[in-house]
Amino acid sequence: MSDSEPGYPPLVLTFAASDPSGGAGMQADLLTLASMGCHPLSVITAITVQDSLGVEGVLPIDADWVADQARRLLEDMPVDAFKIGVLGSVENIAAIAEIVSDYPDVPLVFDPVLASGRGDELASEDMTHALRELLLPQTTILTPNSLEVRLLADEDDERTLEQCAAKLVDKGCEYVLVTGTHENTPQVVNTLYAKSGAVRSDSWPRLAGSYHGSGCTLASAIAAMLANGLELPEAVREAQEYTWQALRKAYRPGMGQFLPDRLFWAREEPQARAEDAEAAPAADARGSH
Repeated sequence: MSDSEPGYPPLVLTFAASDPSGGAGMQADLLTLASMGCHPLSVITAITVQDSLGVEGVLPIDADWVADQARRLLEDMPVDAFKIGVLGSVENIAAIAEIVSDYPDVPLVFDPVLASGRGDELASEDMTHALRELLLPQTTILTPNSLEVRLLADEDDERTLEQCAAKLVDKGCEYVLVTGTHENTPQVVNTLYAKSGAVRSDSWPRLAGSYHGSGCTLASAIAAMLANGLELPEAVREAQEYTWQALRKAYRPGMGQFLPDRLFWAREEPQARAEDAEAAPAADARGSH
């Protein structure tokens, strides 16, 4: 190990609501970041009552507690990336916007979770306005789906996704990755936009089923790749690959949506070893000594 290497994994600080099902929110972030070689730091913004079927209640954490959690961590450890998810209240949005403004050189990945997969509202109109005004100008990369990008851009369906993304870039986002899960296309097409227009577009086979926490997984994976030193377009590509594999290996332990298997690679390795062992020729006992 060289003297310049710190001797510990990259550190990513995530602001998110707790999801007791482990499918989305803070738990999804922690699993993804750890799976991709980072040490996750966590600031809880809200407590939720939810399962794999949907969200029944959200209790925001007091904004002073949110700020104190973050300040304590940031005064103790150097952070390589921020990831932001559900924030719970306008007050929390304002507090977090103030905190991250002190670290302009740290990349910020913002997953604007405005509703759950079932459609449960997770951000009021006032919160959406606060996100637009306080956090978008500080965002390195925004990761909305096609419904969210239209809501944040305050545009209707007559505007193209590219026009909506351009409007958000004009508000200060460096990049906007629009995911195409909700579009009526044979494949899922995710397109990365910047000031110059479309930077890259990636197509993925559309998987059957409904998934809880896919957006959290993608945004956290991008944060992990940025923290590991990848340039942003390559970080986006690697994060999509990881997320698609996690969805391909998803499981359904409850009565609702599938949960991404963020440790798919750890389960594939022992399975591969077992298959290799079965395929190996049996030893000849007569030749063994």
